[in-house]
Amino acid sequence: MTTVSAVVRTTVDDHLTTIERARNVAVPLAVARGSHAWGAASPDSDYDVGFVFVPTDLRRYAHLESPPETIVEDRGEFEYQGWDVRTFAGLLADSNDGAIDLLRSPIRYRRAYDPAPLWQYIERTYNPIDLYHAWRGIATSNYRKYISHHLVRSDDELFPILEARDEYVVETDDGTTAVAAADERFRETQTKPTVKRNLTIYRAAMAARYLKATGDHGDHDLPALDFGSFLSEQAPAVFDADRIERARELLERKRAGEGGERVGDAVGRPFAQPPREIDPDVHARAGPDPARLDGFVDDLIAAVR
Repeated sequence: MTTVSAVVRTTVDDHLTTIERARNVAVPLAVARGSHAWGAASPDSDYDVGFVFVPTDLRRYAHLESPPETIVEDRGEFEYQGWDVRTFAGLLADSNDGAIDLLRSPIRYRRAYDPAPLWQYIERTYNPIDLYHAWRGIATSNYRKYISHHLVRSDDELFPILEARDEYVVETDDGTTAVAAADERFRETQTKPTVKRNLTIYRAAMAARYLKATGDHGDHDLPALDFGSFLSEQAPAVFDADRIERARELLERKRAGEGGERVGDAVGRPFAQPPREIDPDVHARAGPDPARLDGFVDDLIAAVR
């Protein structure tokens, strides 16, 4: 079971109290995010904390300078990202993966608000196609940036290299193109194919593919947040044993503190790029009802007033 020490809990609570006083907000819900939430933390992992906040004076919503939508603070090994309650509700309405994962994190630092009823509602009503594209985007963008050998154009656009002879053949959003080796607008870059980067891509690509595969069979089964549990209990229904074992090896190496070790491309370009096209007739639904979400916003506000 994923846990953190009492010292960590006390430290997080103290930091949140400081944030509340400095920003004139109250925090009804705060949880672990990142590797501690999905079961990949090593002894030297930082602590990522996600939280929802409410302005202590709700009149600020009517002021010309409204409350911030987000609060981000870095306190050494503790990193904090908070969403204003209204922003958080909007993300849930859009079936945002980060907001959904905040609701189902197993480690809760602030529990004035019990997220269980809200999570049960979101689990029934989230829009699978939105979640699919979010996970697909994480996999493809991380593969392009950190794993594929690529060219960088002068405007910082990345182009993965498919072939390199007299000229480069590179991948574009809609196919391929050739770039002359002497084209001064482009430079070849070094990538960072570490255990951690490969694992991030594996988790996102497997989540997207699993959601689509189960949806194709009539029921969109949401992948477990804990990646080890997903690999053991859900992944065998969709992926072959070799694919699961490669992902599990990366997970165990990350847990052992080897997240920064270079391992090359452990995922593979085809797997890291789930299909762009997905049938909306099969995979889209209306998503959460805004009126119902407004009711949960009221509950979040009431928890700290």
